[in-house]
Amino acid sequence: MGLTQEGQVALEKIQQWAKEHRLDIADGTVRRTSSRFCLGVEHGDYNGTELFGVGTDRFIWMAYKPNGIHRIRLFSGNFPDDGIVSFESGTVPAPKADEIAHTWGRFPYGVDHILTREGFKFPNGFDAVLYGNIPGGGMSRSASLTINLILTMLEVNHYEKDEAEDLKIIDMAQAVENVYIGSPCGQLDQIMIYFAKEGMGTYYNPADRSIKYIPLGEGAADFRIAVLDTGTDRPGLEKSTYAVRRRECEELVAICQKAGYEISCLADVKDETTCRKILDQFRTQHPDLCDRLTYIFGAQQRFYQMLDAWRAGDIETVGAIFREDGLGLRDDYKISGRELETMCDIVRTVPGVLGERMLGGGDKGASGALVQAESVESVREAVETAYPRSRPDFADKYAVHTCKVVDGVKVFEGVL
Repeated sequence: MGLTQEGQVALEKIQQWAKEHRLDIADGTVRRTSSRFCLGVEHGDYNGTELFGVGTDRFIWMAYKPNGIHRIRLFSGNFPDDGIVSFESGTVPAPKADEIAHTWGRFPYGVDHILTREGFKFPNGFDAVLYGNIPGGGMSRSASLTINLILTMLEVNHYEKDEAEDLKIIDMAQAVENVYIGSPCGQLDQIMIYFAKEGMGTYYNPADRSIKYIPLGEGAADFRIAVLDTGTDRPGLEKSTYAVRRRECEELVAICQKAGYEISCLADVKDETTCRKILDQFRTQHPDLCDRLTYIFGAQQRFYQMLDAWRAGDIETVGAIFREDGLGLRDDYKISGRELETMCDIVRTVPGVLGERMLGGGDKGASGALVQAESVESVREAVETAYPRSRPDFADKYAVHTCKVVDGVKVFEGVL
């Protein structure tokens, strides 16, 4: 299958930038990595819950070709002021270095650092030009970029991988962000992008690290995924409320362990009796921490209902659970933001919107909604009318994206 019209437009931009910056990608390869849309449990990965989501058609495209030298040279059309990122493998700045904190180059540097640490060697350099249309916050732009870079560096240097190594790719992608960049992300984003399949939901069970694909059941109402980009810029997770929430959850686990509860993460609190006992015991002294457990426990209970509804093609129930999760993220987990909730408030009033909530790390970025197909334009019109009035500072920055469920990783030959 060839590139879509949108992909062709992206490649035209990439080829122009390659020409301007004298990077040779002619007759090279294109790797396209997707964004992701989490259906459950948002913020569950670092709390140990099971996960379910889909790949969505907002992408990062990377066109690349071996250059016959030892140097890796990359240009991003999204960050033109950074110029060409150029380095030899093994010579990248130290992790979390101040000099790279505000450049996108920290991602290829981080990939080289982590893969080298894992014993890979990269004598073959390559030229590459990248372009992406994933909103900055909520759809996992950094995970998509990191996976794209890892797979490209391995391929250019002739490393063959089998399915048994897929989870190692996930672990290394997470390490790039945790160890090199300093972002405390879990593995939800990487898993939902790397394993995504068109038309399927991806189900991950951390207990045995298994991946299963669940098709949407027959008879489901025709629906769309709407991504509501607020136009806000979200800093990295390391600078956001995400990092605070993760520390809070870990703190409550430590408190519970000290009190004799045999748990290693909040997802281990699976029954109502234990949850109620913990909340009764610690709510007076630690009300905020108990609110975090309230969300995770409730989201875990709803998770299995959501899976059953997905299998049955009951997209209305999937949407209702998505909405309920959003209220929990807002009120108990307190990870949302003003602009995110403005988007939710607007689309919640539109007939045919099945559910809505914030997406991703929190604070800023994008919200999302499950929408009956015939209501997509009504959603767009409602946002275009109400959002600029409510948030005038972002009147020329917001966007509504209608997304399809797609493969997470695709490679194209013969398109350059």
